[in-house]
Amino acid sequence: MAKWDEAISTEYIGTPQKVRQTEPAEVIEWPRAMTHIHTYGLLSPFFEGLRKGKLMATRCPNPDCPENRLWLPPRADCPDCYQRMEWVEVAQPVVGEIYTYTMVDYAGIGVELKTPYWQIDVEVPGCATVMKGYLAKGKPEIGMKVKAMFRTENPSNTILDIYWVPAD
Repeated sequence: MAKWDEAISTEYIGTPQKVRQTEPAEVIEWPRAMTHIHTYGLLSPFFEGLRKGKLMATRCPNPDCPENRLWLPPRADCPDCYQRMEWVEVAQPVVGEIYTYTMVDYAGIGVELKTPYWQIDVEVPGCATVMKGYLAKGKPEIGMKVKAMFRTENPSNTILDIYWVPAD
């Protein structure tokens, strides 16, 4: 049996990134060969939400904007009318549907997941975008229902603090 025909379990193998400050924007240390100081800027509420087990999306507040659905991943400014977006907490449980997927054998620098793992694109109802993530366990199928989970204990302070599991 080929490895892409198997159900697999994925585990986070990285080191949590240190939060240097939270106001006025979240700043983390991301050490590599040298320490990289990175700010999440106006997207800080998204990463703060992940740490708290909440999925934060953005929506354009302009009633004349042609797009009024949620944006995940969030945007600081509306790509249609350029207004500053407003933050909205997505109701729990967050259940979406796998739009597409691929097996990742080599994750590259910065993605601290044991390989191989399933990278999935998830359609969340009410969203204008498709969110990328990873399936923590099981074998994906297009159309499969998945549920968002959050790494709230010992969070990585990165996008890896949200992952997906089969909704069944």
